[in-house]
Amino acid sequence: MIEYIKGDIVEFAPARMIMECNGIGYELHISLNTYSAFNGKANGTVYVYEVIREDARLLYGFAGKLERELFLMLITVSGVGPNTARMILSSLSPADLVEVISTKNEAALTAVKGIGLKTAQRILIDLKNKVKPAEASVVGATAMGNANVAEEAIAALVMLGFQKAASQKAVVSILKSSPSLAVEQVIKSALRML
Repeated sequence: MIEYIKGDIVEFAPARMIMECNGIGYELHISLNTYSAFNGKANGTVYVYEVIREDARLLYGFAGKLERELFLMLITVSGVGPNTARMILSSLSPADLVEVISTKNEAALTAVKGIGLKTAQRILIDLKNKVKPAEASVVGATAMGNANVAEEAIAALVMLGFQKAASQKAVVSILKSSPSLAVEQVIKSALRML
């Protein structure tokens, strides 16, 4: 399994990008959110999900881990494949999608091209306990900053033995007041708060 690809962006379009890493060009299918995150950049790190079928090997690329987690949750829902999940993530930002699921907003899901009422209801029922509103706060707090900083800081605090909810609350609070802090500074500040 490929976790991420770090390299130069060779070709770039709203639905796909080709990233070169050590002389190999990887074609990645991306959402509009990922496109926006990498627009104007010459290189970067893309988190990957690999789909292996009889007739193809496809790589889906994501700007952050939360977007990939939401994609993986979406494809577990009956009737939602990788392309449909990518369409949802192109229409709704990760923070918006978390909010839509946690508030059971059928209208927002049915507004996405290709999503009917039954599919929207299935998504809301299947994912209601998997998506937490606190995740929306983390994404919302870091929308202007670096979402990876928040993810890494929360993961580090959880590994240190703190509860995820308390860690998220502390990190959101810190990044709201100082969005440009590095991961180490966020962790140190959070340790003082917890």
